[in-house]
Amino acid sequence: MTETPDPRPAPSLPGRLLSGDRAGVAALAVSVLALVIAVAPYTTGADFGSRVKAYLVQNPEVLQEVSNALELKAQQQQIVENRQKTAEINARAVANPGLLAVSSRDAAFGPADARVTVIEFFDFRCPGCKATAPEVLRMMQAHPDVRFVFKDWPILDGPANGVSHYAARAALAAHQQGKYVPVFRDLMAQPALSEDTIDAILAANGVSMAPAEAAMSGPGIARHLADTQTSASALGLIGTPTFFVNGKATESIQPAALERAIREAKAR
Repeated sequence: MTETPDPRPAPSLPGRLLSGDRAGVAALAVSVLALVIAVAPYTTGADFGSRVKAYLVQNPEVLQEVSNALELKAQQQQIVENRQKTAEINARAVANPGLLAVSSRDAAFGPADARVTVIEFFDFRCPGCKATAPEVLRMMQAHPDVRFVFKDWPILDGPANGVSHYAARAALAAHQQGKYVPVFRDLMAQPALSEDTIDAILAANGVSMAPAEAAMSGPGIARHLADTQTSASALGLIGTPTFFVNGKATESIQPAALERAIREAKAR
């Protein structure tokens, strides 16, 4: 759904000044100086502004500390918002379990009567989906007793029927021929997708192109994708990937969080 804050420590001030964050630190410095100038007339001593400016010039690490504090505050706020949004999604899922019903049209793997079911809403062009895909496939191998369900949700095209939709239709057509997992793997591994690269991936994985093309342009897959969109909208999903474990959305897309949720569900 949404990513958790990066756990790595913030780089040092010199590192930031040599990176893409230089503009952010510079903007922060300008903002601090502007604030000093604004409040200077109301403080004791006519040289208050110049003294603060001199202090900041001599101690630029203060700006880094302010920047780090702002980032931490933003991350904490994001965690709170993520939890609230996840709670809202879960409330909708509980109120209407049919929104997470597994259709016979879905790409689903593992025992139909599994005690634990993982559902992923995803887009083949989504960077987060691509980053997590290898670990999801690894978990499928590590947990053969868990059912994994893939809900193709091509949202990155916006209102247009573009490459994300083409990839989703291609994968579902491959599923009809028993080729979903290798096609999923290769589509996720491809950094930039186009219709040509998608067709090449289908062919490379032994998908018969004539029936696949017929399925991709037919009403069945179009209806399936529309139904998935309806469910995602009703659940209030806000992005991809979104994972559900036994009907409960995870707060993080990190593979470790998904693995933990699977193990906790198994232990219940």
